[in-house]
Amino acid sequence: MKITNTEIIVISDPPPEKAEHTWPIDPLAVLRIRTDEGITGTSEIFSVPPAVAIAALDGPDSRFGRLLIGQDPVHPEHLRTRLYNSMMHGNRRGWAVICIGAADVALWDIHGKAMGRPVWELLGGAERDENQVHSESQRHEAVPYCTIVPDSWEKGRMIPEQMMRIEQLLEMGFRAFKIEPMCSAPPDVVECARQARALIGPDLMLAVDVGYGLNDVPTARWICDRLADHDVLFFETPFPVDNVEAYGALAQVSPVSLAMGEHAVTRFEFLQMMDHGGVKVVQPYPVTVGGLTEAKRVVDLAHQRGVSVIPGNWSTHIQMAAIVHLCAYSQITPFFEYAEPQVYWSPLRRALMEHGRQVVNGAVPFPTGPGIGFDLPDDLVERFGVS
Repeated sequence: MKITNTEIIVISDPPPEKAEHTWPIDPLAVLRIRTDEGITGTSEIFSVPPAVAIAALDGPDSRFGRLLIGQDPVHPEHLRTRLYNSMMHGNRRGWAVICIGAADVALWDIHGKAMGRPVWELLGGAERDENQVHSESQRHEAVPYCTIVPDSWEKGRMIPEQMMRIEQLLEMGFRAFKIEPMCSAPPDVVECARQARALIGPDLMLAVDVGYGLNDVPTARWICDRLADHDVLFFETPFPVDNVEAYGALAQVSPVSLAMGEHAVTRFEFLQMMDHGGVKVVQPYPVTVGGLTEAKRVVDLAHQRGVSVIPGNWSTHIQMAAIVHLCAYSQITPFFEYAEPQVYWSPLRRALMEHGRQVVNGAVPFPTGPGIGFDLPDDLVERFGVS
């Protein structure tokens, strides 16, 4: 088998119908890798400007496309190394690695289809030891936590709008939630957590994300001391993630585990935050970190350190398809992030959901079909494509 072409497709939501519709999908680049045997691989490229994705991966004249076309797509790890090493004298972080990550995910999709196996089996299978499984569901499904954001960060709307969405999601059977009291005073962060815990009860998972919104350890510690009273599983990105020392200082005194990783690239950034930042929950996006190959490495390194891996995905069902395979492989992944299309305005997000993996009773069954399990339909591209 040989790779015959790499193609970038750009899709986007239409303009919002109302001013309060604040969470549409911005133009999103999607990679499709084609082979001479008719097998294709697909991946989204979250948070990379489409023009950059085109320069990196669209056809034989692109930076990475020219290195992929003509190659045997098996094994994905070999080709990921080829692409990464091509940047040895360039930028081995940032958008370049995310584009490499998209290629890696698409290559795993091709590999799985060629082998007739789901990708998680090719990654190594379900690695949970029988003695470490404490519920039957851990053997065959991945559990999403729903990220809850309001339409406004105004003080009078921030908490009520999040509680409204939690109520909707509870009715839909979800088991885990992350609130986002961003742009808020510390007492409001704690109050949002208090109301969320009261609403979901004592048994469901609750996490809190303040989106890099704090500047000093004492304030963050004040918040964490009070979040502990509401059984918060993790406190996400209190500081900008380049401030490793602040994470390390807070980790020493916080009763709540710290989390980060949505924009982290390569295992080396995660190693720094685990070993020097005291982070106990890492959140790689399979594409952003550098592909499923690199995400698997993050899982293995985190396992050695007693750290949980809870993959992030404030994006679409395209990346979610890859995440579920990582969850199936990982023995340290109790949840993954999910943006439920039915509580946010986004025709594109809903259309992708219809073609992606479905959440059933608050969980996603491990895939059984070959490859990643998401192919971008032509009619969806015609409806949402951006030229």
